[in-house]
Amino acid sequence: MEHGSERDAPPGLGAGDGAAGRIPLAVVVVDRDGHVSHWSSGARRLFGAAKEEAIGRSVLDLLPVSGALPEDDEITPYGAYAAYDGLGPDLESSLDGRLNFPAAGRARLTVPDHGRADVLWWAYPLVGPGSERLLVLAADAGRLRQAERDEGIAFERIAPGFALHTDFPGAEELARRLPDILPSMSVDEGARIVAQVLELGYPILEFSQNDRVPVTPDWGVTRRTERKARRERAALAAARGLPRPEEPADDEGEDLEYTAVRERLEFLNEVSGKIGTSLDLPRTIIEVSRAVVPRFTDVAGTYLREQVVAGEGFPDGVPDTTTMWHRVAVEHTDEPGRWDDVIPVGEAMPFPAHTPFFQCMTTGDPVLVPRISEEMGHAIASQFEKRDIRPLITGRSMLVVPLKARNVVLGFMILLRHPERELFNDMDRVTGAELAARAGLVLDNARMYTYQESVAETLQDSMLPHIPPRMAGCDIATRYLPGTLLGRVGGDWFDSVKLPGARTALVVGDVMGHGLNSAAMMGQLRTAVQTMAAMDLPPAQLLRNLDDLAQRLGDSYLATCLYAVYDPIEGELHLANAGHIPPVLVRAVDGRSELLDLPTGAPIGVGGVAFESLRVRVEPGDRLVMCTDGLVEMRGVDIGVGLATLCESAAHPAASMDDACDTIIRALNTRGGRKDDVALLMARLNGIEPDDVAEWRLALDPAEVRRARAAVREQLHDWGLAKLADPTELMVSELVTNAIRHSHSRPVQLRLIRSETLLCEIDDDDHTLPTLLSTGPGDDTGRGLRVVSTLAREWGTSRTAAGKTVWFELTARRR
Repeated sequence: MEHGSERDAPPGLGAGDGAAGRIPLAVVVVDRDGHVSHWSSGARRLFGAAKEEAIGRSVLDLLPVSGALPEDDEITPYGAYAAYDGLGPDLESSLDGRLNFPAAGRARLTVPDHGRADVLWWAYPLVGPGSERLLVLAADAGRLRQAERDEGIAFERIAPGFALHTDFPGAEELARRLPDILPSMSVDEGARIVAQVLELGYPILEFSQNDRVPVTPDWGVTRRTERKARRERAALAAARGLPRPEEPADDEGEDLEYTAVRERLEFLNEVSGKIGTSLDLPRTIIEVSRAVVPRFTDVAGTYLREQVVAGEGFPDGVPDTTTMWHRVAVEHTDEPGRWDDVIPVGEAMPFPAHTPFFQCMTTGDPVLVPRISEEMGHAIASQFEKRDIRPLITGRSMLVVPLKARNVVLGFMILLRHPERELFNDMDRVTGAELAARAGLVLDNARMYTYQESVAETLQDSMLPHIPPRMAGCDIATRYLPGTLLGRVGGDWFDSVKLPGARTALVVGDVMGHGLNSAAMMGQLRTAVQTMAAMDLPPAQLLRNLDDLAQRLGDSYLATCLYAVYDPIEGELHLANAGHIPPVLVRAVDGRSELLDLPTGAPIGVGGVAFESLRVRVEPGDRLVMCTDGLVEMRGVDIGVGLATLCESAAHPAASMDDACDTIIRALNTRGGRKDDVALLMARLNGIEPDDVAEWRLALDPAEVRRARAAVREQLHDWGLAKLADPTELMVSELVTNAIRHSHSRPVQLRLIRSETLLCEIDDDDHTLPTLLSTGPGDDTGRGLRVVSTLAREWGTSRTAAGKTVWFELTARRR
């Protein structure tokens, strides 16, 4: 009999009868790029788009994903985000890859020519070598409601009947292919999963590449399937006029059994929506504990291994009696405070071998104690010094379930029921095992995230320098913000290097990409910059050498770098840029800020490109702001907007350098959506006054050593640094003597610079750097640098274009 064409039918009401288990489904397969690769005839009927229109399009343009549920008199336009009603994670989270476990829910949309449709959906992530990423099933909820009224079947529990009513492979074929789609699964397991979907109407709870969470007790689906088979045999016999086969008189018991299974699965489905909402370990612990109280148990105590709580790794192998377990949460329905003093959260303790807790943690299996006897209550209470917990546990039913993932026990939960409540039974034990398996995966994800985050932070902190707040003639403040991505270690860095002549090199760089490899590359480049800066290379030449080094390290990474040298005596910046965003210079006179117009240059690692430098005059009090692009870039927003905000916030008055940095961070880090890490360096260029610099040219005559000593002593008295005269005079005498002895033709240059420290520099035209030697009692030479090393706060040597510089510093204590 023909009931009208499918084309004229409302969405979801294709040809066929109205049996609830036979309602057609829309079946959509999404590839890893988010495009539709399969679009069934049911999808055409439900969503109104032909297969030719759908294949290759973005799935977000075709399916209802998220948003507020509209009121009855409102219409959500087709193509707009539709409704999510709180039954589980919204479909958008599955479509864009934020969820890696199956989910279900409801959504509402309006299909052209058919009006509004309420949709019930299931989303199953697919893993494996193929391009398919997600299987989405959807049905018309209105049609299901009609089935509910006609046949008394709850529409939220209807099985996705794709085996009969779509062009997706049938149940047997799907069961055969599941081992290819989901790793580590046998054909029998696949058949069981398909049976659950077809018979009970529940999505598969969770799969990962390492673990499969149990779905339901085997007998729960098997016996339901057997009952259906018996009914089908009876119907076939009646149709052929044959005697009705004898049936076991246990339908009522099977109905109760099926109801119990359905309630357990409903509970597990509800729990799955309550846990794992974040990767924050403390929050996840609370979610897991609260998910089971009071529906499944009256008391839930959660214990985790010490290393899990600390976010650390731990050795393989089975826990033993020395393993420390931290009590991380206790949820209960007793009067407030009853458990707090007796078993406080945060306590750590081992468990003896004779206890059910030790049995659970070593076997990895649940332990059921139908009722805690007086004797067992006394044995358990003996572990708690000076506290009697027997009134809290004796007479209660107890279930201990392991929290494990990847075959490793992370912890366990102690579940207790009040004496007047039904005892835990075997079905509860299976349910508890499934609950613990889900909770274990969620906790392990949070633990691994916490561990990786700790490793990343430690690595990043070890690679970032600890820059002193004051250098010669300038004050420095820095900020580093890690990215918001998992494994958030990145390649951004900043640095400052002390140079001859009281100059300071200021560096900001960014290795493109994220992860440990980028961080390792960053460490290599930063070390290279420090080494080459100490050689006093001009900025453009330093970037040229850095690019050559990057080529030798490999062509896998690129980096941007901004290198500036500040000369506080000359009042000048010397800068070169390798593909980095320009710095901001804030003028002290009028507070005006500007982006310095530098030759941009190519990133480090491109190879074979030239770099140019620029000299900029600066005045005392000017501020230089250098940062990485993570601070100013935002997806979907022109970078010019971020640079303008950087200029504006950098010019804002601030009480200190730290306040100035915080002002910039607040202005640029409140827009949301930042995923990249950020490095920020700000330098206030104070300069050094001419009165704080004294210079002498010394002829290549040993008699000049006496003149150098006298000049230094007199200058230090004039500066109020008479206490430094003796050690300074001694070190100057040794270094000037060496310089005169080894110089070739040019006079020796002696310079004193007074700032936060007293800096003394001796220049000569000999390119051989002196080294600190081991000297014996009979040696006549080699003692000069030993004296300098002993008396100076810091000292060093560096090559210059004309020869070398030997310098030392003393703490400047005025009289």
